[in-house]
Amino acid sequence: MSSNAIRGIRRKKSSLSEVKVAVVGAPAVGKSALTVRFLTRRYIGEYDHQAENRYKHEVLVDGEPVLFEILDTCPKTVDDLPSSDTLGWADGLLLVYAITDRRTFNYVRRVKQALAADVPLALVGNKGDMVHLRQVSTEEGEILAKDYECWFNEVAAAEQVAQVAEAFHELCREVLGARRRNKQSLLDRMLGSKGAAARAYSRGKSDSALPKD
Repeated sequence: MSSNAIRGIRRKKSSLSEVKVAVVGAPAVGKSALTVRFLTRRYIGEYDHQAENRYKHEVLVDGEPVLFEILDTCPKTVDDLPSSDTLGWADGLLLVYAITDRRTFNYVRRVKQALAADVPLALVGNKGDMVHLRQVSTEEGEILAKDYECWFNEVAAAEQVAQVAEAFHELCREVLGARRRNKQSLLDRMLGSKGAAARAYSRGKSDSALPKD
């Protein structure tokens, strides 16, 4: 392998972004099915885990390497909201409801209300292949996403691969975009404070140069 190729690989590894995602939703909405679809492209319909699972997965998003750390939350009931530790750990939340169960739609609304700070979000209506059992309209999902100012789509973990991956990718873009904005805001504040200090220093010098009575 040439030295240029080796340097290119090193640059890629050094520029690896890490994104922590919590997959949040009521029981039985398909959080694990969506997560495993994204991780392995396979579909497993039945899960019986009694605790949260955490995964790491490296993929390319828009041609750049990203290391996802994914927390598959495990509420026991529709009244069991994620802990403040979980919400504080995540860089972004993938909010999942089932279009076949209105209670799960109300669950993600309660999760959003529980957030103490702005966190990048993506909203997913799962079980899009079960429209004959629909309880939540597409328009309701779109309205909620507009209210949350976040990306939204209906998917079917049982049938779709690319659409499920796009939900994670879109949330990743939101997280990285928020980081860039925060970094720029911090830089602007720092430059602003330095400029103010320089102006004050300049004024102090000019004042001291005035002739004394």
